Amino acid sequence: MSFCSFLGGEVFKDHFQPGIYVCAKCGHELFSSRAKYEHSSPWPAFTETLRGDSVAKRQERPGALKVTCGKCGNGLGHEFLNDGPKRGQSRF
Repeated sequence: MSFCSFLGGEVFKDHFQPGIYVCAKCGHELFSSRAKYEHSSPWPAFTETLRGDSVAKRQERPGALKVTCGKCGNGLGHEFLNDGPKRGQSRF
């Protein structure tokens, strides 16, 4: 499943089939459907990446990290610290 093509309606927000979400630009594996959960944002929400090298992060502002593909640098949005479904979890 190709993830993070934000130029139109996000087709994977309400998609909960088992699988792996990959970068829309290079196909690098980013997230597992097991880490996906329902959230009020207009995009899919995940609690964790598939692997440690799935994404690169840099602090953008307190509580929010800018997230890019760990392989090609394609922009993926943000990691919001302590905004996941459980206390202490992040939301990607």
